[in-house]
Amino acid sequence: MSRAYPFAPHHLDVDGLSLHYVDEGQGDPLLMVHGNPSWSFLYRNLIASLSGEYRCIAPDHIGCGRSDKPGDDRYDYTMQRRVDDLTRLVDSLRLERVTLVVHDWGGMIGWAWAVQNPERVERLVLFNTAAFPLPADATLPASLTLARTPGLGALLVRGLSAFSRGANKHCVARRPMSAEVARGFLEPYDSWAHRIAVHRFVQDIPLKPTDRAWQLVSKTAAGIETLADRPTLICWGLKDFVFDEHFLAEWERRLPDAEIHRFADAGHYVLEDAGDEIVPLVTDFLHRHPLASLV
Repeated sequence: MSRAYPFAPHHLDVDGLSLHYVDEGQGDPLLMVHGNPSWSFLYRNLIASLSGEYRCIAPDHIGCGRSDKPGDDRYDYTMQRRVDDLTRLVDSLRLERVTLVVHDWGGMIGWAWAVQNPERVERLVLFNTAAFPLPADATLPASLTLARTPGLGALLVRGLSAFSRGANKHCVARRPMSAEVARGFLEPYDSWAHRIAVHRFVQDIPLKPTDRAWQLVSKTAAGIETLADRPTLICWGLKDFVFDEHFLAEWERRLPDAEIHRFADAGHYVLEDAGDEIVPLVTDFLHRHPLASLV
């Protein structure tokens, strides 16, 4: 454990693999689902601030963070498997009346679980994410296209760690990451073998009906409206070159009653750029929508 990430480790066995998760505090459960190429480290400041009042649970997907990083022979790196893993964790912890907190791929994974378990979801907090296919007027950034290119993508993502290092540099906009924070994001991804999930996530982005995650994402998108009545907070960095304003507009269309806060000078890692503003907003949102009032 480090000064930046001072949390006790917890582990769930998933078919012989260790899924690591943070479980801090007591009270109403806040389930925080990360994306790629981050890990539960992304939520460290939110956990530190909220665990005095709430139970903060933040898993690391298999292949990410401090979870095991198996080869393809031991793990199926697909969105469906991610949702299955999240379901097993939630069931093992017997979580009910969950507040779902998501970022990046965490949106697709977390929302897929939520749409399948709407009775267990009470509130939603979104940071630069999606749970639907690429909007018609959005384009896939060149960096992701390169990372998906056979051969070249593996060299860049797994060999040179260009995707993870690039995220540290380009996913913040207000100021560069400190050396300590940058090391924290990169810590789990220190070798070709340990960067397998980073690459597989990029390869699994659903862009067309023949992509293996397409059906699940489409089904999840169709179910978003079933949760549109839940109190929802959206905090969005407008300098995100992936999840740009086209994605935010899609959320506005699908969740018309959501409370939205835009950060004009924040990037994809909006919690890094605007965390000092976002943590109080999340705290206030939770206080204004207590579970007792949502019965």
